[in-house]
Amino acid sequence: MKEEITQRIIEEVLRRLQQKPHDEASIPIGVSGRHCHLKEKDLEFLFGTGYQLTKKADLSQPGQFAANETVIIAGPKGSIERVRVLGPLRSETQVEISQTDAIKLGLKPPIRESGNLKGSSPVTIIGPNGSLFLENGLIIAHAHIHMPPEDAATFNVEDGEYVAVQTDNPMRPIRFERVQIRVSPKYNLEMHIDTDEANAGFIVSGHTGRLVKAEGKR
Repeated sequence: MKEEITQRIIEEVLRRLQQKPHDEASIPIGVSGRHCHLKEKDLEFLFGTGYQLTKKADLSQPGQFAANETVIIAGPKGSIERVRVLGPLRSETQVEISQTDAIKLGLKPPIRESGNLKGSSPVTIIGPNGSLFLENGLIIAHAHIHMPPEDAATFNVEDGEYVAVQTDNPMRPIRFERVQIRVSPKYNLEMHIDTDEANAGFIVSGHTGRLVKAEGKR
């Protein structure tokens, strides 16, 4: 028992020693391509009664995965094929795209926090078993940072706070303003941006940024 307690103390000390000061710590960046979250009823409507998602690969956030399943999304001006479905299932169906995608579809989705779908854009989702029209459900995701509580403490930020993040690409440095902090013990530290934001700064998944300015709470 004493050995176990001692080992826990050692691990905690090492963890704290490895933590970088707030102004020097870097944040890994993940580039999020267009994707779709489905609720159970809509999954069955699109793929068949009793259908279950099959895992293609785990994502950076614990418990989240890219499914083998894809759908087509459509708007008044066009469609986009092979939009990846992400799991697990959600309470509401939601499609996240970039502004470039929105122009191709002929739609005007708002920039929103994930899950904030009231008054968002309509979209049609097409699966192998049928098509589904949603009056709300299409958004451009607001840039955000997932943080476990210990990282939030290191950076001295709180859930719902907005910050700025500076990238250091010497060819095209980019500073992202009003990046939202999301804190949960279920998260791993990672900033999420969409493909348009990534292309603007020549950013690929695995690049890092520096949290440089707190803008205040929501």
